[in-house]
Amino acid sequence: MLPAGLKERLEAEIAHVEHPRELAVDVMFAVQEHYGYLNDEALAEAATLLGMSPLELDELATFYTFTFRDPVGKFVIHVCDSLVCWMTGGESVRDYLCRRLGIRPGETTADGLFTLLPVCCVGYCDRSPAMLVNCRFNGTPTPEKIDGILDDCRRKAAQAG
Repeated sequence: MLPAGLKERLEAEIAHVEHPRELAVDVMFAVQEHYGYLNDEALAEAATLLGMSPLELDELATFYTFTFRDPVGKFVIHVCDSLVCWMTGGESVRDYLCRRLGIRPGETTADGLFTLLPVCCVGYCDRSPAMLVNCRFNGTPTPEKIDGILDDCRRKAAQAG
């Protein structure tokens, strides 16, 4: 069940638009931010708020790259596997992350910190190969930069408790 504060905030936002469906992606992201992913219960409640069926909202959720219907790690790493990134070394970025994290694409580390996901395009072809960590671009990845990013993520997780 959505927490009262989140539900009230979403209801207020929805009340200010003519067609609640236009906020479907925003509502999904808000729910996902709270739970870490869109579980069935939260998706159904969000659908009710928007006047949609759970199936309609699920169709949107499974379409978007940055919405997750299954649990993911605290830090989601998207590695672009578009043609441009592939031509500029995207495979080596992916392979390096797999070795450093001990997982394959689509998996989450045993400690629940990192999930590694391929993505068709992140829109940084001019700075390829590209990767995002929690939807943030961190510059063109090199092994040294990747190590620093992973260390920063681990520090943030340790500080958060």
